[in-house]
Amino acid sequence: MKSFTKELWLEVPVRRKIVSIHQEVENALKISGIKEGLCLVNAMHITASVFINDNESGLHNDYEKFLERLAPHEPVSHYQHNGYEDNADAHIKRQIMGREVVVAITEGKFHLGPWEHIFYYEFDGKRKKRVLIKIIGD
Repeated sequence: MKSFTKELWLEVPVRRKIVSIHQEVENALKISGIKEGLCLVNAMHITASVFINDNESGLHNDYEKFLERLAPHEPVSHYQHNGYEDNADAHIKRQIMGREVVVAITEGKFHLGPWEHIFYYEFDGKRKKRVLIKIIGD
């Protein structure tokens, strides 16, 4: 069994944004040479998420509205965590959207549905953050 590790560094210039990382993850798979196995992609920060869904702007806008209704950024005084930073909502949004995805690899390609796409979701941007890509298999 082989193993391949790569870290992506992202610096999103706004507080919240969905960023496609699909091509970067596919490139990592090609470099790895692994034909059968699994790929883990996870946000290495507690105020960001990795998820798989449709690459459609209307859906992305719906995520923004939905998450802001569940965990609004303001007023920041509603959260006990806020003090040094005003990012309690970002922690909650990450918990809802999840930390990572695992994708099957078959014949050297991701075994995804027709509309599935890999994204990074930043909830507390304006600084550098990492995403781990870990690929194992043969």
